[in-house]
Amino acid sequence: MITRLYLIRHGATELSAEDRFAGGTDVDLSSQGRWQAERLAIRLADDKIVAIYCSPMRRTVETASIVARPHSLTPIPRDELREIHHGGWETLRRDEVEDRFPEEYAAWQEDPFTFAPRGGESGLSVMARALPVIREIVSRHRGENVAVVSHKATIRLLISSLLGFDARGYRDRLDQSPACLNILDFKDPVRARLMLFNDVSHYVDQPPYSGRRLSDWWDAPVNAEDPKDLENP
Repeated sequence: MITRLYLIRHGATELSAEDRFAGGTDVDLSSQGRWQAERLAIRLADDKIVAIYCSPMRRTVETASIVARPHSLTPIPRDELREIHHGGWETLRRDEVEDRFPEEYAAWQEDPFTFAPRGGESGLSVMARALPVIREIVSRHRGENVAVVSHKATIRLLISSLLGFDARGYRDRLDQSPACLNILDFKDPVRARLMLFNDVSHYVDQPPYSGRRLSDWWDAPVNAEDPKDLENP
């Protein structure tokens, strides 16, 4: 008996396009984000989704509500699914954080999984609160299709844990585009198989190229003459 989990990132916001730390900042979807969510809703309209859970933040609730409409479902908020909080870095651009908090930023770059900025959360803390909720949801919906709408860091941390990856590299090695779709099949509440990752084919023809998006790992282009290396500066 397979349980299928549709793990969805919320649609775009104004802050998500500005290279800012805004995990704990409650913002609405942009018009583009709503359009992205609507495209995803059309894609999933014929799938037999029986329940949809979401973070209580406005951008995730709105995304979940749009996806839920074709199924006549009401999203169920779970606080544990909210995004990582960056403490005093919230709403600041990456260059501002580097300038104002150089020691914290260096420690975070070295290990974002166990280090947390002052007043913020570590990746480990996010995983510790979010993973039990996923297990609970899968246990409650054995053999059914269920959707969860969450956030970029939270989803990457969940996938790292569920698949047994080293979560210390979650920021550099895993990406999540706005309104992307991930699908995991569960044989039981702790054994998952990744069937689809960071898919945005419902609103673009090709996957976007990787930009740095708050990750210094992507800062130095391999070939400055290659336009692909210059995308998403």
